[in-house]
Formats: sequence, C-alpha cells, structure tokens
Amino acid sequence: MFSWAIAFFLLALVAAFFGFAGIAASAAGIAKIVFVVALILAIVSLVAGRRPAV
Repeated sequence: MFSWAIAFFLLALVAAFFGFAGIAASAAGIAKIVFVVALILAIVSLVAGRRPAV
C-alpha cells in the first residue's frame, strides 16, 4: 500500500510541475487530439469486427 502512495505522490509532483510551468495547456490540447483519434480508431475497429470474414 505504501508503494501506491509513493506512486501517486510522484504523479502529483509531475502534474504540479506541468501545471506551474504552463505546459498543462498545450498538453491538454494534445490530449484532446489523441482522444479523438483513439475514439475514431475504436469505432472503426468495432465496425470492422462486426463484418464476417471474406
């Protein structure tokens, strides 16, 4: 359980660094683009998986 606490503490430190350095805004923009691309790929995969193999 202590290892989880350390992992989340380190994650919080990294998030604080990005937030205070001003990198968070550009990272959020990139995250939105990655999310949309992943969503499109998931939908394509779902549709392609429904068709019977030829």
